[in-house]
Formats: sequence, C-alpha cells, structure tokens
Amino acid sequence: MQVEETPLKDCFLIKPKIFEDHRGIFLETYHRKRLAELTGIDAEFVQDNQSVSSYGVLRGLHYQKGEFAQTKIVRVIFGKVLDVVVDLRPDSPTFKKTYSAILDDQNLHQLYVPKGFGHGFLTLSEKSVFAYKCDDYYKPGSEGGIIYNDPDLNIDWNFPETEMILSEKDKNLPTLKEAFQ
Repeated sequence: MQVEETPLKDCFLIKPKIFEDHRGIFLETYHRKRLAELTGIDAEFVQDNQSVSSYGVLRGLHYQKGEFAQTKIVRVIFGKVLDVVVDLRPDSPTFKKTYSAILDDQNLHQLYVPKGFGHGFLTLSEKSVFAYKCDDYYKPGSEGGIIYNDPDLNIDWNFPETEMILSEKDKNLPTLKEAFQ
C-alpha cells in the first residue's frame, strides 16, 4: 500500500496495491502492521459499518465526541463519492481546515480519518456502497455534527445544493461556531 499525507495533520490517503489479471482484481484493504509502519499510528479497529446511498445523498458532517471519538478508515466498495473531512481539534495546527477526495470503486483509495475529525460524503454515482472501520463502538449520546454548508468551512461540494438529498437530522446540524461555543 501507498500512504500519502493530506494537508490535514494525521489524516492520510491510502492507495492499496491492486493486483489485476484476466480474472479480475485483488487487493488488501487493511493491514494493521503496515499501516502503523507507514503512518506511525496504530489503531485497533473494533466495528465495521456500511451504508448504501443513491445519487445526491449527502451524509454528514458527523463525528463522535469526547472519550468516544472514533478513528475511521473509510472506503467505497461500489460507486463513487466525494469524501470530505474537517479537523475539529482546537489544538491542531489544521483546526477548521477541510480536505476532500474522490473515493470510488475504480481508484479504491481509502481515507484514514483520525479522532476529532468531522466526516461526510456525497454520492456521485447512481448508487454507492460505503464502508468504514471504527476504533471505538458507536455511542448515540456522543454523536455530533456540523452543517454541510457551514459558511466558515466553505466546502465546495461541486454539486447543486438543490439536488442534494439529506436526512432531517443532517439538515438541522449546527454551524461550526454553534457547535464549538
């Protein structure tokens, strides 16, 4: 695997080695020891999650707070998404900075999202199957979120807002200023 630093501290783009022949492809989607050697970070993942979304579905920006914050490795099994992360760690040199990447079933890239980051994605294909590993269990009382169109974050989703499909919960998330008062 190849690991690239993103402009955000502790956030990495992971490019797995893909073996392809006349039968199809094979790739290793996770290797704890190798990832630790390449990043210096060794997380123990305890929960895998998966979602299926249709074109225009935006999920996020979500995070887990406090002692239940989660490190994640996210990837697309089928389809194509614009994946967006924001550093929400007040003591980080990249606090309030965002990063986005196209994750799809062709490039098979993954994103390592550290604790203290907000995360969201927008489905750009007819359908997407999105998977993520978490290093802690989901705790409903510890969830948080930031509205996808926060003016201070100024995220370019490169997609018509009128065509986005959001849950009622995601439509009513607070701004960054409101969440971190």
